[in-house]
Amino acid sequence: MADRIVFGSDHAGLALRAEAVRVAREAGFDVLDLGPFSAESVDYPDHAARVAAGVTSGGARLGVLVCGTGIGMSIAANKVKGVRAALCTTEFEARMARAHNDANILCMGERVVGLGLGGAIVAVFLAQDFEGGRHQRRVDKISALDR
Repeated sequence: MADRIVFGSDHAGLALRAEAVRVAREAGFDVLDLGPFSAESVDYPDHAARVAAGVTSGGARLGVLVCGTGIGMSIAANKVKGVRAALCTTEFEARMARAHNDANILCMGERVVGLGLGGAIVAVFLAQDFEGGRHQRRVDKISALDR
């Protein structure tokens, strides 16, 4: 069975979330899209919490969150114990977030990166594995901050 990736956004991230879901499906991932599915205004912390719960419960290996800037989503998601959410605006940041920080949620801003770059960022994030090694010690220290 393919790895499951959970997706969520607010009303300002609908189009990029749809693009991210498409990229993940084309890469062979099992997708859980938590919406929303209309342009009606919603509160991003609610959607960040739902995606974070999907990742920390073990229901999904990784998560992707999109809002207008990605800032609110990353702040909200990082409040959940066990989450390492990274706000990424470049493919390099996405690669390093996974490789060195073992980020488990990617956050993006649709108004910042747009659909083309956003899709590329998702592809890199989902393809990159955590390198472990010397980086594991640092991730362990990050996890200790949850306690």
